[in-house]
Amino acid sequence: MNSLRTRVSALDERRRHRVLARAILRLLPEPESWLDVGTGDGRFPGTAKQLFPYTSFDGVDPTPRVVRARAAELIEEAYAGLLTDPHITTALRTRYDVVTLLRDRSPAPDPEAELHAALTVLRPGGLLLVEAGSDDLRTELESRACTIVTEPRRLPDRFPAPRRIIARRNVP
Repeated sequence: MNSLRTRVSALDERRRHRVLARAILRLLPEPESWLDVGTGDGRFPGTAKQLFPYTSFDGVDPTPRVVRARAAELIEEAYAGLLTDPHITTALRTRYDVVTLLRDRSPAPDPEAELHAALTVLRPGGLLLVEAGSDDLRTELESRACTIVTEPRRLPDRFPAPRRIIARRNVP
């Protein structure tokens, strides 16, 4: 029974990841580069690659799982650490067309600093996909020179109730 539950849970996760990737596909059909924050084993990039075969997916994660994701070729570049680390943020400044901050990851020690770092590595005109329960997120993104592209939306009932926001970083 536990094995069946694990398989169903993994299937639900892949479906949710496809829904999230499709939301970006509608707005930016062929991004050059994508950073998945808190990528872990690279399951999201592995699923998203099916829709974006020519996109370079990178991942950042504080655990050694990011290195395994690189070895499994689910991501091209692996950054071990937190996105808020100044060495990582400086090296990746304005490098990505898309950055994802998904809710199924371990919570960031400082979510506000993580959001700032995500916007730092995002190119002007790039898309930030965030799943969060905070209603203040929209206001915070707008105050950081972003335009909300899609409103928060619930996924189908069989999934937990994340709120998804896609924001475009304004061109200065």
